[in-house]
Amino acid sequence: MFVRLAALALAFLAVAACAPEATGTPPPTGRATTIAAAPASSAVPAGRWRAVLIAGDNNSPAFDNGVQSLRDKLMAHGVTDISVYSSDAVRTAPAQLASAANVATALRAGGGDACLVFVTSHGERKGFYLRSDRRLFDPGSLDRVLSAGCGSVPTVVVVSACHSGTFLTSSMRKPNRVILTAAATDRASFGCGTGDQYTYYDQCLLQEFDGATTWRGLAVATRSCVESLERRMGMRPPSQPQTFVGAQVEGLRLPSR
Repeated sequence: MFVRLAALALAFLAVAACAPEATGTPPPTGRATTIAAAPASSAVPAGRWRAVLIAGDNNSPAFDNGVQSLRDKLMAHGVTDISVYSSDAVRTAPAQLASAANVATALRAGGGDACLVFVTSHGERKGFYLRSDRRLFDPGSLDRVLSAGCGSVPTVVVVSACHSGTFLTSSMRKPNRVILTAAATDRASFGCGTGDQYTYYDQCLLQEFDGATTWRGLAVATRSCVESLERRMGMRPPSQPQTFVGAQVEGLRLPSR
């Protein structure tokens, strides 16, 4: 997905960047912006959170590793209603495959006083990739299933993929939502190679989770961590993680905080 400057550089970046293998990089159109609003809600008991965690591809262990580690971290903080979806068809039951139908069913299921949706996969400007049915899940589809399943309760959406800033559409920016994306619309994210344990963004999110109090605070700490990691690893151009915090969830706290 990068212009070939040298064979070695291309090979490295093709492995490291979180975009579908067959997809080229579109020309930039400008980065998404961060929108803040006045404080409103704060804490939701950990036992009242509902989490849906999705590993959209299995061509790198980083995606399933990210989902499994976040599940363990949420459980350690008292979250019990956690659904996990994988793209590993060999090891995963059909009902737990990260297909568009299963993801939509999970998000429409309802329940709980707060929703957390975490997606880690390859991505492009049209959405994040679901290998199980070889399609992209687009922002409009995600908005519809979130509205149906989470309604007006506090809802946190984390999309960890290349070009994931595309999910910061006007329809997605609802006052009860917090949205974290691993990259701006015109940027790739990194760490999706076969030898990577986590994507850069997932690694930083997991690393900063225990030290954060609010979702906004976690977003800020994660972005700072990603920027530092990308500089250290010499990754260019930077991914520029994005954040939106709605007016009703400005002070929304992480489970058990």
